[in-house]
Amino acid sequence: MPTETAPSSDPDRTRIVAARAAHWARARRLIALLLALWLATSFCTVFFARDLVHLSVFGWPLSFYLAAQGASLIYLAIIGAYAWRMRILDRDFARMLEARP
Repeated sequence: MPTETAPSSDPDRTRIVAARAAHWARARRLIALLLALWLATSFCTVFFARDLVHLSVFGWPLSFYLAAQGASLIYLAIIGAYAWRMRILDRDFARMLEARP
């Protein structure tokens, strides 16, 4: 059985499409930034491990500290930043949908 829906006017449809496009663009930008941070954390600590061995943190080589503790903390920060920022972006998207021209 087909469900009946109220026909939407073109201005409403274009407003919704524009709001979705803006929301998705902001979300993609956030995801790209956080993925770049993840890549830098994962790749750079391994790639520069030999260079970082001469630096120490609390008596441990910096490369060991970054691999054992620092990377895990940065990954948790990335997850927290994503959840926090996406909550804000989703609220803004809901406001854009509720706003009447």
